[in-house]
Amino acid sequence: MVVRKHLDRPYWARILEKKFAYLNINEPDFNGCVSIIYIEKVTSPLVKNMRGKKYVLADNGYFWLQFLPSNQNYSLTTTYDVERNIVQWYFDITLKNATTEESIPYFDDLFLDIVVIPGEEPILIDEDDLEDALRSNAISKEQFNLAYIHAHMLLRTLASDQDKLTELSEKYSKIMLNELGKRS
Repeated sequence: MVVRKHLDRPYWARILEKKFAYLNINEPDFNGCVSIIYIEKVTSPLVKNMRGKKYVLADNGYFWLQFLPSNQNYSLTTTYDVERNIVQWYFDITLKNATTEESIPYFDDLFLDIVVIPGEEPILIDEDDLEDALRSNAISKEQFNLAYIHAHMLLRTLASDQDKLTELSEKYSKIMLNELGKRS
């Protein structure tokens, strides 16, 4: 079974204090839900090693800008550091993007992901998780194929266009920080 992930991340124990907001957007450059998690206090920083370098992905003062496009099979998270520099873009390949009855946006994760570090080539990750999910019958062969189809489509388009990713992220980070009452 796919894993359902809510954009407000209620299950994220690392985050002690946060602010969350989202807006439904219908603009030429994006149609869907955009949300922000402003991380005020963490138990400890989230640090990942990618391509031989350590990257802090969550810490006090960081924020995650999340895009959940309508009628698409991905979610995009832009990670910003405390100085409002983009640390990474992270694509989750999804089976479905929707909202709960309580109006909380979520996606059903298909395990396969793409990481884009500014100035670097995109990296397709978690292929082993996708294969394990297929082997254990957590997903169907059709869902397995869907994940690869959408990942490769993103690798040829949006994930490879850092100028477009930056423009989209910068535009909506200002809007969402305003929504939280933070100065952008």
